Amino acid sequence: MVIYRGAHPASNPNILYPTAISLQNQQYFYSTLTFNMTVQTPIVSTTVASPTILPTTIPSPTLAPTSTAAHTVPVDLSTLPIVETFHSIQGEGAWVGASAFFIRLALCDVGCPWCDTKISWSDRPHPRLPLTDLITAAQQVQPSFVVITGGEPLMHDLTELTEKLHQKGLRVHLETSGSHPLSGRFDWITLSPKPFKPPLPAIYAQAQELKVVVSCAEDLQWAEQQAEKVNPAALRYLQPEWNQSESQALIFNYVLKNPQWRISLQTHKLLGVR
Repeated sequence: MVIYRGAHPASNPNILYPTAISLQNQQYFYSTLTFNMTVQTPIVSTTVASPTILPTTIPSPTLAPTSTAAHTVPVDLSTLPIVETFHSIQGEGAWVGASAFFIRLALCDVGCPWCDTKISWSDRPHPRLPLTDLITAAQQVQPSFVVITGGEPLMHDLTELTEKLHQKGLRVHLETSGSHPLSGRFDWITLSPKPFKPPLPAIYAQAQELKVVVSCAEDLQWAEQQAEKVNPAALRYLQPEWNQSESQALIFNYVLKNPQWRISLQTHKLLGVR
């Protein structure tokens, strides 16, 4: 904001009076004007007397037109911030053991304390790669499907990426916490909800698979709350938190008593592969 202040020509020349306001910048600058009362011509003065208090009632200042165009940062939808891409097997959930090409996107605001990919939380260290490069890399390995993961991949608009992958005949899966609006077209959605940042309501009906990470007994209650919201046909998985060995026994005993649930293990870690 730039404010110009000067002496009102119809009053005491030592009274500072607002003459114009512009919102084009975000800093305050002051220009002091005095008026020659004889010719009514403003003359810039570098020295003025100490201003007196403004009158209680003054005319409303005139607001200059504003524009936000100068402050808008364009988003290049032809690129995405990539932590890594790799060809491996799907190690978790319903598609465990299948050949998959993984695209791990940067950015996540969920903040799971036991996250094993905290490097993906910020996009600053990671390059933005063209979508064409990602699609070419996926085509070269001919996987059973492409997995878009993160981070939280839905912090990005995935429409163009998923459309281009489908155009090349590739099946596309999504792994998400559901905490951001769904974008893109997917053949399979794995919803892994987190109590730190719960899913948006619209995602529940879209998920074919519910996968809840369990580190303590309270997580089982959270899992049941989430199971009530997904499609009845959705597969339900409980996955032990990797660094909590007691969670494996907790889940094992729970599934025996609650057969609507299945156990998901991180088999890629057991195999020592990515």
